Amino acid sequence: VMKWVEGAKPGIAVAGGQGYGNGLTQLSCPQGVVVNQLGTAYVADRWNDRIMRWPKGVTQGSVIVGGNGEGGQSNQLNWPFGLSFDRHGNLYVADYGNHRVQKFNIEFKSAKEICRVDLGVGTLRLKETPTP
Repeated sequence: VMKWVEGAKPGIAVAGGQGYGNGLTQLSCPQGVVVNQLGTAYVADRWNDRIMRWPKGVTQGSVIVGGNGEGGQSNQLNWPFGLSFDRHGNLYVADYGNHRVQKFNIEFKSAKEICRVDLGVGTLRLKETPTP
């Protein structure tokens, strides 16, 4: 993941940059990026089924969601495609391969499926997951 400061010709690698792979210095098909006010980059690492956090200035990231193999459990992802934060710091992940959006509380390391998408021939249905 590269960053370009306005007017600068060379870019700065802020995440990955060490080739394709599943190491903490590598990404495999990064699909979505969000950067917070502190310069921390959050990356949906699609083919590694994980979300990585890269604080500003570090040389390797950390896995904050997923990274437990491809799957449908709450601690697994299947081709994460995009991500976003709400104003409370909750992370929302578009989990493409599982047809769901998951909400993660990074601070308390909890996960909750908030909706599931069912695809059929000529149909698109969004099912809300009941809230306890």
